[in-house]
Amino acid sequence: MLEHGGKLRAAAQQYNIPLPQWLDLSTGINPNPWPIPAIPESAWSRLPEDDDGLLETAKHYYGAPNLLAVAGSQMAIQALPRLRKTSQVAMLHPSYNEHHHAWQNNGHQVMSIEADQINTHIDQLEVLLLVNPNNPTAQRFDEQQLLTWHQRLQQRGGWLIVDEAFLDCTPQHSIARHSHLPGLIVLRSVGKFFALAGARIGFVCATEEILQPLAELIGPWVLSGPARHVAKAVLSDHPQQQQVRQQLKLQGERLTQLLSQHHLTPTGSTPLFSWIKTTHAEKLHQQLAAEGILTRLFNDPPSIRFGLPKSEPQWQRLAEALSKLTIKTARQPRQPS
Repeated sequence: MLEHGGKLRAAAQQYNIPLPQWLDLSTGINPNPWPIPAIPESAWSRLPEDDDGLLETAKHYYGAPNLLAVAGSQMAIQALPRLRKTSQVAMLHPSYNEHHHAWQNNGHQVMSIEADQINTHIDQLEVLLLVNPNNPTAQRFDEQQLLTWHQRLQQRGGWLIVDEAFLDCTPQHSIARHSHLPGLIVLRSVGKFFALAGARIGFVCATEEILQPLAELIGPWVLSGPARHVAKAVLSDHPQQQQVRQQLKLQGERLTQLLSQHHLTPTGSTPLFSWIKTTHAEKLHQQLAAEGILTRLFNDPPSIRFGLPKSEPQWQRLAEALSKLTIKTARQPRQPS
């Protein structure tokens, strides 16, 4: 199993700090949960049904002509490599490491490249997989560039897969509305922006030529009845979505400013997290953990990611802990958009 954020119990044991005393900034998930509607008894007592209106609601929210509901985008990440014969696959490094793990474990030839190397390699690839914005670097790719790469791949029957797990804060940058194009696959998650990671809800936007074999592979009832009910409610709650986007934008800017004030200027950031590339990452992570603040540590390259505090007392606690740090980093160049 690969390492991920949110391993609070392990941190509590390692640093001998009781679980309730921790401030968890390791996940990049909206720290303020969405208001959850009441779940009808029938959602628990009956098998889930596809004609409950969820897919229509999701199509409207994502602007996608066709999509498939999955138990979190992780289910699609693990299944998609099984739909292709052995292929030459490229993705960024660092990025969400489950992608690399899934394609490599299914026998594909996986190469890690820099963003400025994509044009050089694109005509030798069969699959290009990008996270937009990238996790953890926050690097972004514009719509026209993505569609140009897709066109070059599709001419040879290739795929462009774009994981938009962190894009709900800026939905205008999504290319899900183009997912009717052959060979373009867009992954979406309800876990980050809607703070529903525990419900395991995601969607795959693509043509029926991809969605049908994917559905057959993963089988029926992948989303529980309660999860479907909640997903339909939050995806249709447009006033709350607009309010949360504005709140997260301001909170993301506040986090960037706070870190910069303490000589930890982010290399890249989104409304949900800030990433700092520094050789002092491990020491910073350890010093903050000793204060009961859990961050996400990356070893290659050495870097650290901060999620958002939930409340004003948590913001003040983070500021106080940052002021105690004995390690200060040099200013790092910001990640190009």
